[in-house]
Amino acid sequence: MAHARGLGDNAGMADDERKFLLWGLLRFLDGNRPSTTLGWVNLVVPVVNQAAAGAGHRAAGRPQRALAEWAGAAGFGLVAWGLGTEAPTAAEVQEDLRRQLDLMRKPGTPAPAPTGPETPAARRISRFFRRWGLVSPVVSVVITAPWRLRHPRRLTGLAIAAEAPTVVYSVARAARAVQRRRPRMAAGWALVAAGSVARLRAASAEPLR
Repeated sequence: MAHARGLGDNAGMADDERKFLLWGLLRFLDGNRPSTTLGWVNLVVPVVNQAAAGAGHRAAGRPQRALAEWAGAAGFGLVAWGLGTEAPTAAEVQEDLRRQLDLMRKPGTPAPAPTGPETPAARRISRFFRRWGLVSPVVSVVITAPWRLRHPRRLTGLAIAAEAPTVVYSVARAARAVQRRRPRMAAGWALVAAGSVARLRAASAEPLR
């Protein structure tokens, strides 16, 4: 009997873990509303990158590549708008996480103790990431926009492999947004996916020398 109970407990724990992983995946697909200025800046960076690349392609006489980049820029713009108006706040996500952990905790098991004061090493690491966070959006624009003007040079297997994760990820997020009745985010992610596909088609029609 004890052996049977042990097997049942293990099966229950595995089921709880699967549910928690599914919850985490769905929350990741949902996204959450940025709570800091830097969070909003990072949402705008892809819009700037793709809009600038589109303008560069248009000036160079590559209209299909320009439209593909502008579609992606519009998509990321809609996603940012949707995250600001349709997505849960970080505090709401944290509260949902606490509820999930409470459901998984066995009766009689105490809640995790609050963490102690931040150590000097942790403070140094935190300062480093805050400083890098202020610089990284600028670095991204300076590096990514020119790179998008040169890649992909033509339609190749490597170019398809590079765009495929964006398409899959965007389609999954669009489907989740439709399920959650978040039209701006659904339209935005659909446009991001369409922009990636259009970028591959443009690479075939307008190969770079």
